[in-house]
Amino acid sequence: MGEFELIERYFTRPPRRAVQGVGDDCALLAPTPGQWCAVSSDLLVEGRHFLSTVPPRALGHKALAVNLSDLAACGATPTAFTLMLALPRVDESFLGGFSQGLYELADAHGVELVGGDTTAGPLCVGITVFGDVPPGQALRRDGARVGDDLWVSHPPGGGLGDARLALEVLRDQAQLAGDGFAALRRAMEWPQPRVALGQALRGLAHAAIDLSDGLTGDLGHVLARSRVGAEIDYSALPRSAVLAAQPEPVQQRCLLGGGDDYELLFSAPAAARPAVQRAAEAARVGVIRIGTVQAEAGLRVRMPDGRVLPQPPRGFDHFAGDA
Repeated sequence: MGEFELIERYFTRPPRRAVQGVGDDCALLAPTPGQWCAVSSDLLVEGRHFLSTVPPRALGHKALAVNLSDLAACGATPTAFTLMLALPRVDESFLGGFSQGLYELADAHGVELVGGDTTAGPLCVGITVFGDVPPGQALRRDGARVGDDLWVSHPPGGGLGDARLALEVLRDQAQLAGDGFAALRRAMEWPQPRVALGQALRGLAHAAIDLSDGLTGDLGHVLARSRVGAEIDYSALPRSAVLAAQPEPVQQRCLLGGGDDYELLFSAPAAARPAVQRAAEAARVGVIRIGTVQAEAGLRVRMPDGRVLPQPPRGFDHFAGDA
């Protein structure tokens, strides 16, 4: 199978909203009148961002999910995306599963594939997403204010750190008693972008970011851009029963330094607490207050015994390694 037959078979659909989609030198998008265009890109590399054993359908889902999560953190409505795909060889079984997972999530969020490129090479997936956001209402990293509550979203019955715990188990750096690994692996391979919550937080949240590289690392970006500090309550961090059963050092590593959560971390004024809860209920996602924004620079993690954690696990860095 050649490149163009591959594209035609697995990645071509008639355009719905785009003026011109897959099959030409450029996609043509008609800007939504009165809206700003939000754009984000992510690159997933085998062995760095995903395991070689990941099911193709899960990889297709995750490749788009991590990009939609960026739009969620901006409060944007997804409209279109492009796909860059490098493949070691043409594998129709892989392509069938990958495109299925990709399109299932795309259809769930009403976003369409409008172009991209394929080539031979080490397995690598790059996606660029486009979205709409009302002028002046985009959620940003630089708006946190002293006195704001810090909130984090979480799945029903779950919390932060499960994806990282799955990786720890696969690395033989953590052990599970029982059959909890399937849920952990699902958290790692099937993240759910909080698009509806991001849209509902427009006008409520002062700042937002999605948790892709770990709580301490991503919150650090918000604090730096907003020129403020923060204190978080370690005991308030949501965690699953599986993670809560782990030794304390493993819990800290997963909750504070673990990546791949793709939940929303945001700040909002205390007066907005009821409205934030209503927004979360409308989006069918859990939210919990985990701390406050403060004037003093830096991030302080307050432990249950009252002490401040001396050296919280740092977040993931693509060139320095993970926590």
